[in-house]
Amino acid sequence: MYDELYEVWKKEKETLEIQRLPKNFYAKIAAYIKKMKEENRMLDKKTTKAKLLDSEFENVKIIVGELLQRRYKKFLEKALARETVARDALTEEEKKLYGEVLPLAEAYHAFSKDILRGHLSNVEKDAKQTLMVLRFVQKFPALVGSDMKTYGPFAPEDIATLPPENARILIKQGVAIKVDSN
Repeated sequence: MYDELYEVWKKEKETLEIQRLPKNFYAKIAAYIKKMKEENRMLDKKTTKAKLLDSEFENVKIIVGELLQRRYKKFLEKALARETVARDALTEEEKKLYGEVLPLAEAYHAFSKDILRGHLSNVEKDAKQTLMVLRFVQKFPALVGSDMKTYGPFAPEDIATLPPENARILIKQGVAIKVDSN
């Protein structure tokens, strides 16, 4: 795994474009790091093997940190320059993150444009109301949430996200159970 990681890091470092990563790359890296930590715990710290593993672990942390930082910087620069990123170059995790960054970059461009036109636009953070995840234990008709959106109808075992005010009422009535996000 170390060799694969090193090659990916080297390729990412040498090019301006975001490089395509192997399938499940981050999952493999996380498993690799976890395995090294577990193996290191079992070893006598004074042995050569333990010292080599410590050295490898430190190198892996540096390489992974640099790789993540480079990729993040590249996709931020693309978003800010309003350039598209090849979606197949991003991992599933990065696609979600990129989807969060893009609207911010667009809003900033609009703000910049307004300033250059001599207008001060009213910048309001679109404060996303946090929603609660529920599992319904009984049938329940559609309802209008505190955010004025319609939710439902629901059948037993349905999973839904609702505004906290509505969710608490449904939990109190025994209609639904909160799903722990961890």
